[in-house]
Amino acid sequence: MMIKNFGARVVSVWEGLRPMTKKMLVGAMQANVAVPTQTFSYDAHADWEVSRLLSALDEQATDAEILKDAEKLSEIKHLAETCADVLESKTESAEIFIQLADRALNRNNYKKIDKLTDILSTRFSVGEMCEIVRQTVNPAIRALGYETLALVPVVNLLPLVDDPFYQEIVRNVLEQQAFEYESEEARAILEQLEFEELIGE
Repeated sequence: MMIKNFGARVVSVWEGLRPMTKKMLVGAMQANVAVPTQTFSYDAHADWEVSRLLSALDEQATDAEILKDAEKLSEIKHLAETCADVLESKTESAEIFIQLADRALNRNNYKKIDKLTDILSTRFSVGEMCEIVRQTVNPAIRALGYETLALVPVVNLLPLVDDPFYQEIVRNVLEQQAFEYESEEARAILEQLEFEELIGE
């Protein structure tokens, strides 16, 4: 794999990666698994680095000159898919979830969307789920966020009820739980919130 042939932006991002991130990606490509086992730690900085590299690779894969070179295009796509697999297996970031979901939707890869929805419900915090709804401009991804939040226990939503960034999202989720899922607990919380608002006025 000759990174220097992948275009200036990819080279620049690659050169900015920490050695441990480079080793992780090379190991993942060689082992053909999302993340090589044991020896590699993964942190928020690695998340950001791999995300930037994926963006650069996806952009380069649409370059007219690259499209003429089947071998180079295949190598770029292989590294891009490795990056996506690493992120899918490790990330807990709203921004990166949106990146991966946008990427899957653009490719009409609905199997991947199902997989991303699964990790959203098992790995992401309620705050990050809300952040996905807040940040995305894609209605399909916003709907995924809301659908996942609707399955969150009411008690886990309560800490964000008064959060200025998320209170509208949480209120929408509680209404969905109360009226679509007939949750008495969610209905009681909504009534309490309405009462407090009335008193506040």
